[in-house]
Amino acid sequence: MKDITWIYAMLVFLLSEAQSIKPGTNQSTSVNFTSSSPQYFVKIHKAFTQGSEVNLTCSNKTWKDMMFVTWNINLRELRECRIAFDNRGEIKDSCNDGKSLRNTSSAQSYLHIPNFSKDDMGVYKCNSVYNGGSEDYEINVTIRVLPRTTGWIEHVGSKMTAVCKAEGGNPAANLSWSLFGNSSTVTVTGSQDVFTVESHLDLLEGMERGNLSCSIRHPLFKEPEILVPKLKIGYGPWLYILTAVVIIVFLAGILFFAQRKLLRRCKLSETSPSKSPPTEDVEEVQPYASYVQRVNSIYNSSADLFT
Repeated sequence: MKDITWIYAMLVFLLSEAQSIKPGTNQSTSVNFTSSSPQYFVKIHKAFTQGSEVNLTCSNKTWKDMMFVTWNINLRELRECRIAFDNRGEIKDSCNDGKSLRNTSSAQSYLHIPNFSKDDMGVYKCNSVYNGGSEDYEINVTIRVLPRTTGWIEHVGSKMTAVCKAEGGNPAANLSWSLFGNSSTVTVTGSQDVFTVESHLDLLEGMERGNLSCSIRHPLFKEPEILVPKLKIGYGPWLYILTAVVIIVFLAGILFFAQRKLLRRCKLSETSPSKSPPTEDVEEVQPYASYVQRVNSIYNSSADLFT
């Protein structure tokens, strides 16, 4: 058992040596590990509100004891980047999106994310090495989304059921009824890590429905939201029958008026004369084609006297 401990210590030492060597030089920083050097691995989930300032920590050690810290970030948009810092002040940042390593007043390191959004969702893996051991954290970071809440009472066969629903929230909401009874709750995971929770409560005969309510709890609610479900109006098959009747009457009316118009046109064509009335030929008289000369009878009579 002792040999295995020493082998593990040597592996951790060699790994630290490889990460501490600066490219292009032979300088290295030695790390003194003992046979009892601890190594921790923690896996947690965290959700933050959009637009908030987020600080992630992966160790309670200060830079007095720490050697280096490395954040390997796998974002949801299939993008990977890395931010690292060591006790010599060397910083490596391939993210270039506003994330940065900062220190508290007590020299404790943390990763700062300004103006948190859906683009920052992903898996954040942190490795911190200090004198005497190392710690590894895997933080699944998601965004908090306010759910849409609804409630109603519906007929299911011969019984009545109360329904309470919190849709599209993150994390999933918690639903509870003010009355005890046969209830069932289903949680469905949607796209982009949002959850829809739906609870059904069977309303038995004689159950006091006046005090029926659904309580919805969510981290973004300052206090539980209380919904009083109302009876959902169901039209049943009569709605479809009425719709079909209206459509049939409408089409029948169109056909009736079209047929009536067609018959009217046929009657008009039958009563119209088969032959058109004869037209008289009028001889065209061209202007100035004939001229009638009138003779003055007075001059003619005087001329006859002298002849």
